[in-house]
Amino acid sequence: MVPQETVMQLNELPAAERIETMPPSKPQQSLQRRVLGLAAPVIGENLLQTLLGVVDTILVAGLGAVALAGVGSALQVILVLIAALTALSVGASVLVAQAYGAGDLTAASRYAQQSLLWSVIFSIPLAILGLLFSVPILGLFGLEADVTQVAAQYLHVTLGTVTAIMVLLIGGGVLRGAGDSRTPMLITALANVLNVSLTYTLIYGHFGLPALGAVGSAWGTFLSRLIGALILIWVLLKGRNGVRIGLGFSWRPQLHVAREVLRIGLPAALEELLVIMAFATLTPVVAGLGTVALAAHRVVINVLSLSFLPGIGFGLAATALVGQSIGARKPQEARAITSIALRWAVIWMGALGAIFLFFAPQIMSLYSDDPQMIAQGAAAIRVVALTQPLWAGSFVFAGALRGTGNTRLPLVITGVAMWAVVGLGFLAVTLVQQNLVAIWTAFLIVGPFETAAFALAWRWWRRSI
Repeated sequence: MVPQETVMQLNELPAAERIETMPPSKPQQSLQRRVLGLAAPVIGENLLQTLLGVVDTILVAGLGAVALAGVGSALQVILVLIAALTALSVGASVLVAQAYGAGDLTAASRYAQQSLLWSVIFSIPLAILGLLFSVPILGLFGLEADVTQVAAQYLHVTLGTVTAIMVLLIGGGVLRGAGDSRTPMLITALANVLNVSLTYTLIYGHFGLPALGAVGSAWGTFLSRLIGALILIWVLLKGRNGVRIGLGFSWRPQLHVAREVLRIGLPAALEELLVIMAFATLTPVVAGLGTVALAAHRVVINVLSLSFLPGIGFGLAATALVGQSIGARKPQEARAITSIALRWAVIWMGALGAIFLFFAPQIMSLYSDDPQMIAQGAAAIRVVALTQPLWAGSFVFAGALRGTGNTRLPLVITGVAMWAVVGLGFLAVTLVQQNLVAIWTAFLIVGPFETAAFALAWRWWRRSI
């Protein structure tokens, strides 16, 4: 819900002044256009982020197996960090969205400025811890010495420059809270173009610059993120939809804002970490099925990450728009937005499910020509296909709940569901059938219960808004 301080500030304003602080009215814009207009750029932004990883992998692969293994291992650590920080941006997005929806652009701007300030403050201990413990963390992977050296060099650069990552993530959340998801997408697109150029130049040494090898990939990614972060700060200084930083507010850190951001964001961060840990726990179970099954499992996860893009997009759109509706005290609009987002998420992910169902072997053949790997992976992808509409519902209902400021229910539901999958997958492989399909069938079994739990949680929660 909107913090009491914001509501009191808004109610104390004269009626005419309250009207002036409201976001620009768009009477001709339907709720459906608002949902699609916010979700589509988010989907595009996440697709660009996925492609960024693909391009980096291709460029590093030219250096050989040691470089590829080292960077790949480092990226596993980075992905955990980014997942947690992305979730923390939920707190900033919800606070800005609810204040924006309430018509208090001053409060929304203050939350935006303080969120960015605290993102820098939070990044300092993360950078220090990363520099101190990167090698011990990599030691848990059991890597060869030369691979560990490459991974450590990559982590030292990336974790030492984590401020740029945090500013991008928090700033993007702030803009989405103010109803602007297009700007973060455009900044991401620019950063991707810069990353390809800089990474290629710094890895292999061109235009008079030294050939840094694998660590050049880390420097290229950092420099592109830094430029993106600076552009984002410039955008927020100029303002978007009436929300801007630097309006004469104090840059002194305000603890109550940090508490509000963490109250909403920490459960979301923990939810992301539980999901990552669950998938990591499944890895040794799959490894017990053999190398071919493990390779096929990695491909299925890659396909899954692409299929999640529509769900993530409509889930984040629901978070921002439900947050705005709650701030504006329009619960009926919040319900309508959730229904629209749900419908489109099911359509998009259902369509992807149909493609997976009918073209699973062809999809696997893009990654390998091994008949055994194609057969195992295709069977698992078809199971994933049947689960797509269920996951669509989970994404949207979870996003809507976060928009109300409730991030604890999604944490509980997702955490229980993912670890139920781990347990069922282990039992299926141990007691029923030793193949990859048995593990992925656990997702299909748990999926209906997870989606039903989210639907019931949203139905219960909306009665209180």
